[in-house]
Amino acid sequence: MEDIKLWQNRPLEDVYPIIWIDAIHYKIRHEGKVISKACMIVLGVNVEGQQDILSMSIVETEKASAWMSILDDLRIRGVKDIFFLCSDKLSGLDKAVEAIFPDSIRQICIVHQIRNSLKYVSYKDRKALMVDIKGIYQADNETLALEALETFK
Repeated sequence: MEDIKLWQNRPLEDVYPIIWIDAIHYKIRHEGKVISKACMIVLGVNVEGQQDILSMSIVETEKASAWMSILDDLRIRGVKDIFFLCSDKLSGLDKAVEAIFPDSIRQICIVHQIRNSLKYVSYKDRKALMVDIKGIYQADNETLALEALETFK
């Protein structure tokens, strides 16, 4: 447990060009009942391009206020700036990020964007749609992405 506490409180770097935040939801048996929990994970990429798990926290439910607390912990541990913070579209998260890291650019994760788009497509059409979507998201520049979007339309 002491090693875990040391890891959880270790100093972090000043700057992370990219940070991804997301929660893994799971069910556990607790006192004879099955309950849901969320493991909120922060993955950072430092200026050398190395990935590191910066934080893992178990909470009852994923909420913007919990993310705000986790981001504040990162700030306390030494993070001064995050260039891009990638996440899902959790309600209230914009304000939480802005309160702790006001200069960060928040980007909705492409995986989450695609997953959300697929909710509105019948299962039999998903494979064909994914080919078109990949053409847009894997384009080398904005011009090629716009061309792929026009082909998609």
